[in-house]
Order: sequence, then C-alpha cells, then structure tokens
Amino acid sequence: MVPYWRLSAYYFFYFAFVGAFSPYFTLYLQSVSLSATDIAILMSLTQLMRVLAPNLWGWLAEKLGARVAIVRLSAIAALAGFAGFFLTTEFTGLFAAMALMAFFWSAALPLVEGLTFSHLGTAAHRYGSIRVWGSVGFIAAVLGLGYLLDHLPIDAVLWVTAAILAGILVCALVVPEASRAPEPRAAASMGETLRRPEVRALLGACFLMSAAHGALYVFYSIFLVEHGYDTSLVGWMWTLGVLAEIVVFMLMPRLVRYVRLRTILLFAFACAVLRFAMIGWGADSLALLVLAQLLHGATFGAYHAAAIAVVNLWFPGRLQSRGQALYGSISFGAGGMLGGLLSGYTWETLGAAWTYTMGSVFALAGLVWLLAGWRVAADADEGRAG
Repeated sequence: MVPYWRLSAYYFFYFAFVGAFSPYFTLYLQSVSLSATDIAILMSLTQLMRVLAPNLWGWLAEKLGARVAIVRLSAIAALAGFAGFFLTTEFTGLFAAMALMAFFWSAALPLVEGLTFSHLGTAAHRYGSIRVWGSVGFIAAVLGLGYLLDHLPIDAVLWVTAAILAGILVCALVVPEASRAPEPRAAASMGETLRRPEVRALLGACFLMSAAHGALYVFYSIFLVEHGYDTSLVGWMWTLGVLAEIVVFMLMPRLVRYVRLRTILLFAFACAVLRFAMIGWGADSLALLVLAQLLHGATFGAYHAAAIAVVNLWFPGRLQSRGQALYGSISFGAGGMLGGLLSGYTWETLGAAWTYTMGSVFALAGLVWLLAGWRVAADADEGRAG
C-alpha cells in the first residue's frame, strides 16, 4: 500500500521551506546590507550543494540500502545548520551557515523522489497527485509569510523557516522505506546509460532550464519590490505560479496518456523562452507579469513532471537513486548555480531586463539541444509513461 499521506506531508513541508526561503530570504539578506553579488553568492550555495551532496548521498544510499536513514539524518543536520543564521549577520558567518544547511537539505529530495517511485511501482503516473502537495505547501508558506511580513520585521523569515525545517524533520521520521523495483534482466550500467545521446541531451537541456530560472529564484522578489509592488503582492505572484503548477500536476496523469514526454518537454522550453522575456521587459505591466507567472505551470510543473518521469524510466532498479541525484545535481544544482551567479553579475552591470533576457537565451539553447539530441526514434522505450 502506498503511504500517500506520509509522502505528501513530506513534500508539503519540503516545498513550504522553498516557499518561505526562496522569495523572502533574499529580502532578509538585503536588510542586513549585503550587495547583490553577495546575495547571489549566498543563494547560489544551495545550487552548489545540489551539485555535490545528492551524488554523495545517492551513492551512499545505494551502497547501504538505507535511503530513509539518510533522509532523517539530513533533516536533523539541516535544521542545525540553519540555526547559524540566528547567530550572525556577517557574510562569512552567513556563508558557513548556508553551506552547512544546504549540504544536508539538498541531500533529501532525490532520495525521497526515488522512494516515492518505489512505493508507486507500476502506478508511476500517480506521482503528480503526491508531488502536488509540495506545491500546496509552497503556496501556504509564500502567502502566509508574505502577509506576516506586512506586519512583522523582516527577521520573521528566520523563525518561520526554522519552524518549517522542524516540520520536515517530523515528516522524515514517519516516511517508510520501500523495496526497490526489480531490474530488467539486461539492465544497462550507469556508464552505458550516460552514453546514450538522448540521456545526455535531456541532462544538458535540464541544466540550461535551471540556469534560465536562476534570476527568477534569486531576484524576483527584489525585482517586484523595486518596481513598487508590496510584499503581499509578491507573495501572490509566487502563489499564482504555483497554482498553475498545481493544475499541471493534477492533469499530468491524463496528459501523458496522449502526449509523449518529449513533446511536453519541448513545449515547456518554448514557454520558458517567452516567459523570461516577458518578465524582463514587462515589469510595469501587471497583466504581463501575471501571464508570465501562469507560464510557470509549463516551465516548472510540466517540465519537472516529465523530466523526472523520463529519468525514472531511463535509470531503473539500482540506478534509481543515482539517476535522480544526477538529474537534481546537474539541473537544480549546476544549472541553478550558474544562473544565480551570472544573474548577480548582470543584475548590477546590465540591469534586470537583460538579466531575464539571458534566461530566455538559456531556455532557447536547451530547446535546441533537446531537439537535436533526443530524436523521435529514441521514444521507443519511453512510451507515454502512462
């Protein structure tokens, strides 16, 4: 029996942390007089640790067969690392706290994704109905904290985020282990899988898609506030994007019965090209910003659901944890880090409009790579994942 609510609760709190941390922690860092470059460096540490940590923890989980134990350890250590933010506002101290927290926090999600697919077994198309609770958690955090910050000092971000990390720990303690799906008799090795051109194309395109989102996750809240929008509206704008994401997650089980995963991914990349150009050059038009946020349903919701389903198919059995870790570290890790660091530089030298235009260029490059490297003939073992 699938532990639906225990897995859903974990996703709820995990992405509630993202909803509190990503939009508002940059405002806290700005309030302690850090420069845009310093903020970009600190926020990019989360992406750096997504490069390093998931592969280490994925390898360890594969060797020890103890995914849940590592998830629980990561929850305890991440909360301990986050406590460092209460102790200092100096850049070096904040750097150390961020590095420690991010190293352990980033370890958990690829393992939980693998656990979820192991529990689902042949019902992998139900992933969206569990993952959607992460989106609900994000909305609850981003809206709730947005309203709180209209009435409380900015350091309330620290207290709310710490409470959410405690919720992650509680959920980690009740998530059960799952047996791995049996491997195909002629299962490929990790090296053989990575030599497939469609696998390299997917991972490369995912790297570029996360780079395209770099400025969004680091500077979007600052961007809106600088253009005269208040913090409650900032919360609603983030929420709007995630509401679109929720709709997509709920529709994905039906959608994949009729549309190939490759087609869904190509559509998502095309939407990303349009979305970031709209954000960069439409800052003074609330209607354009709303439309751009609605496209989050495609540029993250459809993209992530399709990408992770393909990774689950192409990295079966004992490769599952390492495949999920590789996807997370290359895309959200390396790609997010590149996008975040570059946006910190271009924000101060070229301005917001050209920084978001850079995101469109990344998305376009990913679209071309995916088209060129993943031919239709390679769909034979992908099917429609339904």
